[in-house]
Amino acid sequence: MRMIGARLLAAGLMLCGLLAACAAPPSTVSELRYGLTLVPTGLDPHINASSELGIPLRSVYDTLIFRDARGRFVPGLARAWTISTDGLSYTFSLRAGVRFHDGTPFDAEAVRINLERILSPETKSQKARFMLGPLTGIDVLDALTVRLTLSEPFAPLLDALSQPYCGIASPTALAQWGNADYQFHQVGTGPYRFAEYISGDHLTLERNPDYAWGPSIYHNRKAAVERIVFRFYADPATRAPALLSGEADVMGELPPQDALRLKQDPAFQLIPVPIPGQPLALYLNTEAPPTDDLLVRQALILSADRQAIIDTIFGGLSPVATSPISSSTWGFVEVVPAAQDTARAEALLDEAGWHRTAASEWRTKNGTPLTVEVVVPPWGFNPQVGQMLEQQWEALGIQVNLTQGASFAALREAQAAGKYNLLSVNLSGADPDLLRPFFMSDGSYNLSRVADAQLDALFGDAARTSDSAERVRLMAEAQQRVAALALVLPVRDYVNLNVARAAVEGLSYDAQGWFPLLIDVSLKQP
Repeated sequence: MRMIGARLLAAGLMLCGLLAACAAPPSTVSELRYGLTLVPTGLDPHINASSELGIPLRSVYDTLIFRDARGRFVPGLARAWTISTDGLSYTFSLRAGVRFHDGTPFDAEAVRINLERILSPETKSQKARFMLGPLTGIDVLDALTVRLTLSEPFAPLLDALSQPYCGIASPTALAQWGNADYQFHQVGTGPYRFAEYISGDHLTLERNPDYAWGPSIYHNRKAAVERIVFRFYADPATRAPALLSGEADVMGELPPQDALRLKQDPAFQLIPVPIPGQPLALYLNTEAPPTDDLLVRQALILSADRQAIIDTIFGGLSPVATSPISSSTWGFVEVVPAAQDTARAEALLDEAGWHRTAASEWRTKNGTPLTVEVVVPPWGFNPQVGQMLEQQWEALGIQVNLTQGASFAALREAQAAGKYNLLSVNLSGADPDLLRPFFMSDGSYNLSRVADAQLDALFGDAARTSDSAERVRLMAEAQQRVAALALVLPVRDYVNLNVARAAVEGLSYDAQGWFPLLIDVSLKQP
């Protein structure tokens, strides 16, 4: 009897154990699957330039300062800063007690090493170096104080220091891995640690349990999601299926029709985010005939039916662009009429000597048909925009040769060759200074090949003044001058159509528009 009772007791204990296991709460391990829409050629924030790399790396790195939702600068790794009256010196007081993911202490020497790495020609920085402008010196005043020295005042410096491209990396990791391999072994101080990067396949971040120094733009002190896995969906047709199958929980840059369809499904939420910076736009070459003629440039701009493009391609989910910078960018003013004016465009072409007879398909001058060479990138629906512009311009008797550049490098090659009339490139950023390299005579992105002393002075003065009201005035005048010279055809202000599963809560984006604040995201348990 005692043996039977013991066996019954053992069986009962086993059954209780099984029931307890079944009734146990779900694992605290949570994983967010995030879809990236571009496979970057490189992922080092100091070297590479894509917006896509900032989506995961905003959570790996802290920056010296951050921008809040209203565009104000707030403390980050720097708890305070002062700017000299001449605008040539910025002194940052740094937070104490901060450590990198590898245990290396954060201090002023780490700031110096990072900024000097960005400035070094050996780094071959594609973006961060130019964002730092005339920065010439980084001096460590003590363990938690660093001073930056400029050769001339540069108002956009604070904005540059708030972006992931100027994120502060562990000096230990930089020294260990070097420029070639650091992108696979990144170490910051942010709310997530860089766990694994398999180029072209996936990138994994893991929660930093020691994070205790987040900026005020974060609502959570610590991350709720334990692991985030990023995968690449370069083909727009694969993005909605990845959400529907559960392969992805969040996806940016949804095709508009897919975004509208998923918006109707209660299992998903549409999160549209206006992106500050430049709109989708085409820049007109002032050196290559026939766009070397102001009248022709004006006619091309006026004859473009941008509202039809937005309704047809973007499902009405983006505003018509009316300036070289988007309406969500600080300093924006409307300078290009939104409405199409075909009659005025035809009159301008006639005035320029390009005439069309009833028997002729194309406008001609001295027997030569009016022809424009258009080069567009393969992303962001630029090819479809190019095709609609081709149809609209050909209806006016303008022959269009439309070419799709295979990559960003191919677009830069086309720029260097100069054998185009219109070329499309756009960059994002919260500060309007990003227009400067596009319209100054020696600008690295001077796609219009313009050399205008007034524009040089306006953009140069705007970059040098620290007075916000004066910067606004100068930038407004610069935008008006760009419009008067007919240098750009703005088409559509960029709106990133993010779609997330309904279980994703707290998803928001920083002042740059592209970069999610993943520390604030949580996953609702079924």
